[in-house]
Amino acid sequence: MIDKIDRLKAEISALTAKDAAEVEALRIKYISKKGEVSLLFNDFRSVPADQKRAVGQALNELKNLATEKINTLREALGNNDGFDTSSMDLTRTPSAMPLGSRHPLSIVRNDIVSIFSRLGFTVAEGPEIEDDWHVFSSLNFAPDHPARDMQDTFFIKRNPDVLLRTHTSSVQSRVMEHSQPPIRIICPGRVYRNEAISARAHCFFHQVEALYVDKNVSFADLRQTLLYFAREMFGPETKIRLRPSYFPFTEPSAEMDISCNLCGGKGCSFCKHTGWVEILGCGMVDPNVLESCGIDSKIYSGYALGMGVERITNLKYQVNDLRLFSENDVRFLEEFQSAR
Repeated sequence: MIDKIDRLKAEISALTAKDAAEVEALRIKYISKKGEVSLLFNDFRSVPADQKRAVGQALNELKNLATEKINTLREALGNNDGFDTSSMDLTRTPSAMPLGSRHPLSIVRNDIVSIFSRLGFTVAEGPEIEDDWHVFSSLNFAPDHPARDMQDTFFIKRNPDVLLRTHTSSVQSRVMEHSQPPIRIICPGRVYRNEAISARAHCFFHQVEALYVDKNVSFADLRQTLLYFAREMFGPETKIRLRPSYFPFTEPSAEMDISCNLCGGKGCSFCKHTGWVEILGCGMVDPNVLESCGIDSKIYSGYALGMGVERITNLKYQVNDLRLFSENDVRFLEEFQSAR
């Protein structure tokens, strides 16, 4: 055993290597798990007891020698896997590292939340898998309302009372069930509709809804909130108009248009030459909704509004295909690296 150790010591001491590949081959040959040094450690078990101390000391010296030799050969190559670094300019500016950025929907969502937070609204969230009561019944949807059809909503097959929420109004319902006015919340989240995917529609998208319930809340309060939001989001010259509409959970209800931010209201192809672009729905909370959630509609009133984040993002950045938001095309996302 001692003779084998001395022979390997002499052999290892004389080792040389021209490149990193040769160094790696020597490492495998001598100090890997199946290398020659490791095999000697396996044979150590059969060494007589009176020789174990001397042989063990010699084995450790051999292992240290082999490890140091391999490291020395590696360092002699400049620690760069054999590449010649003599011509490298270490003072040169390095190549730019690609950096990630926020998704355009996240940018706009955060902007919306920030605007409403300045008015005292706080963020409320709820589950995406909901029950019929919070999505429909508590919000004054009639039993035969079209939204309850399988063609419009994703229901769970094993339990028709469970579904993927179609709007974040279900969060408002949950908050009103467990809170008493004053309530001032904003509800951002993902929602689902059973629609064919195209440039103008998707089976999932994102909404932000707001709810304010207190004593003596009026439609005038709603209009001022909407005007403030529009000018903060699209610029101080933005104008708004409200058109009568219908939603089961608000009465009266309205849809809000803003003056086209591309043509300034003069008319263009984007606004279909009307000068106006629809961005959200709103209205005063129906008394039936307040009562179903345990709030006395004779004492309290409130308003609600809801908008699609994709819609606002389209208007803000002129993105004309909804599918781009969920395809994760790096070329598209890189366009928003400088966005707020």
